[in-house]
Amino acid sequence: MTTEPAKPVRRTTVPQLAARKGGDPIVSLTSYHAHTAAIVDGYADFILVGDSLGMVMHGMETTVGVPLDLMIMHGRAVVRGTKKALIVVDMPFGTYEESPNVAFRNAAKIMKETGCGAVKLEGGSRMAETIHFLVERGIPVMAHTGLTPQSSHVMGGFKTQGRQEDTWPAHEEDAKAVADAGAFAVVLEGMVEPLAAKITKMIDIPTIGIGASADCDGQILVLEDMLGLNSRPPKFVKVYGDLANQIESAVKNYAEDVRDRKFPTEDQVYR
Repeated sequence: MTTEPAKPVRRTTVPQLAARKGGDPIVSLTSYHAHTAAIVDGYADFILVGDSLGMVMHGMETTVGVPLDLMIMHGRAVVRGTKKALIVVDMPFGTYEESPNVAFRNAAKIMKETGCGAVKLEGGSRMAETIHFLVERGIPVMAHTGLTPQSSHVMGGFKTQGRQEDTWPAHEEDAKAVADAGAFAVVLEGMVEPLAAKITKMIDIPTIGIGASADCDGQILVLEDMLGLNSRPPKFVKVYGDLANQIESAVKNYAEDVRDRKFPTEDQVYR
């Protein structure tokens, strides 16, 4: 009997993801570690190593303080833990705004040192020139408009975008500008539903919603939020797990067993 060798698992590519516009919804989550990435990899089309790791994992108040080396370290871990999903790494604040040349230098560093398939940067029309510059030089770019957390100080906090309809044209122009510049997809964050739905119909690249519309071409959430590890998740999060209570219960039981000398037992020692 002959057995055929197993087909190698191939990662989702940028063109494959871009081709999903208007098709089956794109599934995405964030991940910052190899072990959670390995779990998410079985279900997600792309995994974002988001600069939200600064707040989620390192206790920062905003994403502004996240350094490039930290993104690279976590990006490497996620790439190592995965085989199938496209891995996208956020460019942190201060690594791309100065000029297209600076952005290229830092984006190339991220891709070379992590092995990721694309980078993501925040900003609409003002970043169109930089996006075009990167794409022309072989750096796939996912854009991010609407509520842009790195600009939270300018915005006055994490505020929903598009509540006043007279602001819609600016958001529409941002989305068109990044699409025209060559971004292969755009994250729409914290945006009122009818505006996000309108933008999704308006542009030719996939929209990925987070606190936006079910009409977007895909959705993304912060993994720790949807697993119940955030005691105050944003309104747009649906909590699918209860890990905070499960972890606390496990730690409590462990501590009690140690103090009562019930752990380790014969099953956990060497003879």
